[in-house]
Amino acid sequence: MAVYLDHAATTPMLPRAIDAYTTSLATVGNPSSIHSDGQHAKRVLEEARETVAASLGCDPIEVVFTSGGTEAVNLAIKGLWWARQSDRPRPRILVPGGEHHATVDTVEWLERYEGAVVEWIPLDERGRIDVSALAAAFDAHDDVALVSFLWANNEVGTIEPVAEIVALAKQHGVPVHSDAVAAYGQVPLGFRSSGLDALSVSAHKIGGPIGIGALVLSRSTTVVPLIHGGGQQRQVRSGTQDAPAAVAFAVAAAEVAEPTHALSYARLRDRVIRGVQEAVPSAILRGDPVDRLPGNAHFTFPGCEGDSLLFLLDAAGVSVSTGSACQAGIPEASHVLLAMGLDDDEARGALRITVGHSTTEADVDAFLAALPGAVARATTAGYADRAPQLGR
Repeated sequence: MAVYLDHAATTPMLPRAIDAYTTSLATVGNPSSIHSDGQHAKRVLEEARETVAASLGCDPIEVVFTSGGTEAVNLAIKGLWWARQSDRPRPRILVPGGEHHATVDTVEWLERYEGAVVEWIPLDERGRIDVSALAAAFDAHDDVALVSFLWANNEVGTIEPVAEIVALAKQHGVPVHSDAVAAYGQVPLGFRSSGLDALSVSAHKIGGPIGIGALVLSRSTTVVPLIHGGGQQRQVRSGTQDAPAAVAFAVAAAEVAEPTHALSYARLRDRVIRGVQEAVPSAILRGDPVDRLPGNAHFTFPGCEGDSLLFLLDAAGVSVSTGSACQAGIPEASHVLLAMGLDDDEARGALRITVGHSTTEADVDAFLAALPGAVARATTAGYADRAPQLGR
């Protein structure tokens, strides 16, 4: 029986979300049309928006549906940066090390093609943003366009000091975006109370469908759109909206808003952590031991190649990951772990185990039973030659 412990990459769609999705696919009408079919589709879409907004602690008008988390991050960062260049140019973007590649690649693109100046803020050994370094960057520069950071690190699970970061930025009049894709459904987000200007989430991380996410954009925040056309969604993201996907997203959003889910995840996560430490005493828990996502357990295994462990566990019927699925298969150590101060060999021995709504006690037992043998074989194999490939 297959065991799936890679919910941070994607989690199975909830049965109720599947039912809502397939039923809604029969809905006829473009939500922008003024006839009765179009208005029915619009009503279904807007009811879904209201439910998603409730799960995020924001107003429905602040929810801009996107194709997923990556688009939401791109729209937030590029849109905020371009909007800040209209009066007095502010080229600087403050970004912590260890961000998801949706952010890393976006800010590097702006730096390469648009003249942005990216300043990387260090992380500590637990993956927490160095708030004092962030404060020093604000004090040293008056040309900061925005700050963007992960609400919780998608690899090691560390929850960041959101309130401190936002308070610092607000003191300097700088808008703040948070990539909350990994945190959504795991911890309360509370957009309105957070003071953020923009926040990105994705449906497939919480049991909704792949292909839809959202950018939460405060009423007072202006962005330059990436996509132009019919002017849907506050002129921020044009295009015919996917009502069936929004309906399924809403079902998942309502489900994960229940706090019992996070409590269940934390109990299973703690079983994983205890079990790994007992089965493989040399394993090192990475990320913050307390302020971490309830579904995340991340370890490094000295003397092992993470990819070897992954394939050996996969052969035993257990699906885990070495880090972000967006970088899977790339022969490089995790940039998150390197930003936390690990050396290349330490970072290459990583394994991320993430639980979700479908995880059972039996799944955890199967993983813990398969792990010691996989570690023994991976340790014997040692490190593979993973020299960077030219042209990558």
